[in-house]
Amino acid sequence: MDNKEILNYSEAYQELMEIVQEIENGDISVDVLSDKVKRASVLLRFCKEKLKQTEVDVDQILKDLSDEE
Repeated sequence: MDNKEILNYSEAYQELMEIVQEIENGDISVDVLSDKVKRASVLLRFCKEKLKQTEVDVDQILKDLSDEE
């Protein structure tokens, strides 16, 4: 994923699942396997970071709501 590419979590997850499916089915040639694994790594990092940030955001919202009571 280059810096200009903007994905949301759903798009990144969907692409990651497609790559996993291709690998599991043996639909990827050895010539492109390395590129697909690198791409999957980038997508996985993106998804993990997005989930981590969402958890932080939700925790903060819940804390704010709790503080208001």
